[in-house]
Amino acid sequence: MILAPQLGLFFWTTLLFLVFFFMLRRFAWKPILNAIKAREASIENSLKQAEQAREEMQKLSSDNEALLKEARAERDNIIKEANALRDKIVSDAKAAAAEAEAKEREKTRQQIEAEKRAALAEIKDTAAAIAVEVAEKIIRKQFENKASQEDYAKQLIGDLNNN
Repeated sequence: MILAPQLGLFFWTTLLFLVFFFMLRRFAWKPILNAIKAREASIENSLKQAEQAREEMQKLSSDNEALLKEARAERDNIIKEANALRDKIVSDAKAAAAEAEAKEREKTRQQIEAEKRAALAEIKDTAAAIAVEVAEKIIRKQFENKASQEDYAKQLIGDLNNN
C-alpha cells in the first residue's frame, strides 16, 4: 500500500531531504536570500526615491503656486500702475487742453480789445478830421471878408496880452 508508512522509505526520504536541505542551504539559500535582500533594498530604495520625488513635486508645486501668486500680484500691480498712468495722462491732457483754451480765449479777448481800441481810435480820428473840416468850413464862411478876419486877430492878440 502506498499510504502505509514504511521505515526504509521514511529513512531514505529523510536522508534525501536532509542532503537536499544542506545542499540548498550551502549553495542556493544564501544567493536566494541575497537576491531577496537586494530586491528588498531595491524596492525600499525605489520607495524612498518615489517619496523624495513626491516631496520634490510638492515643493515644486508649492514653488509654482508661489510664483503664480507672485506673477498675479505683479500683473495686478502693473495693471494698477497702468490705470494710474492712464488717469494721470488723461487728467494732464485735460488740464493742458483747459490751459490752452484759456490762453486762446485770453489771446482772442486781447485781440478783440486791440481791434476795438484801433476802431475807436479810427473813429476818433475820423470824427476829429470831420470836426476840423466842419470847423474850417465854418471859419472860412465866417471870415470871408478881410476886415472881419483882422478884427478877430486883434481880439485874440488882446486876449493874449491880458492873460
